Amino acid sequence: MYMPFFELRREPFGKDIDVKDLFVSEDLTEAESRLKYMTTTRGIFLLIGEPGSGKTVAIRSFSEALGDALYKVCYLSLTTLTVNDFFSALAFMLGEQPRYRKIDMFRQIQNAISDLYYNQKITPVIIVDEIHMASIPILDDLRMIFNFRMDAADPYILVLAGQTTIRNKLVLNACLPLKQRIRLKYSMQGLNESETSQYISHRMRSAGAVDGIFMPESLTAIHAASNGFPRNINNLATHCLMYAAGKGARSISPDAVYQANQELL
Repeated sequence: MYMPFFELRREPFGKDIDVKDLFVSEDLTEAESRLKYMTTTRGIFLLIGEPGSGKTVAIRSFSEALGDALYKVCYLSLTTLTVNDFFSALAFMLGEQPRYRKIDMFRQIQNAISDLYYNQKITPVIIVDEIHMASIPILDDLRMIFNFRMDAADPYILVLAGQTTIRNKLVLNACLPLKQRIRLKYSMQGLNESETSQYISHRMRSAGAVDGIFMPESLTAIHAASNGFPRNINNLATHCLMYAAGKGARSISPDAVYQANQELL
């Protein structure tokens, strides 16, 4: 209901934004820079951050920039997968018909990765999201399945992405071998106050809005309430627009931010 009121072409804070229209923050730039470095070194990369801090956006931007001729991207989420489901899904995404026994799937996955890299000259890019949900056995299996040529080669890029709680698992003795094999890592920090204002203006303009709908004081309040995390900003800004439209207000006041934030609590 707020889109016609503010004369917007589309939802300004929706998830379906095209990669080319993303707001390029310092956080996103640094994450992408480290991910790009992995295309040269290969191996394991750990991307962590609080919920809504922009991990998935960074991964999506990175993966969509890779050429299909040189990279094969496999994306898996651990949210609902068991150990066998996970390895079966990975084998399938690598073009294999998953075997029944886990040891056979291990061989399938390793052979598929080796064939892609050494024979087809294609680097497998395997993205495992929600890694903080992984059980200790899965983390241990990851360490073994991505051990090539007696740990002397990395014919793959493995991106492990998840919340900061994964650190608590990686310090356990059973997970130290995996932690030691992580080549590079990055922790998403969110947007600073200036970037939050720029981000909201960028998203509003991309939806066809004129500048000035969000008052400067309101932008400061949104940053404080969202901690600078893009998902929180999106949710709060959307509720602000809905609240203001319901009141017939053409601008977002600090009171609108307060009322919208109360709805989200």
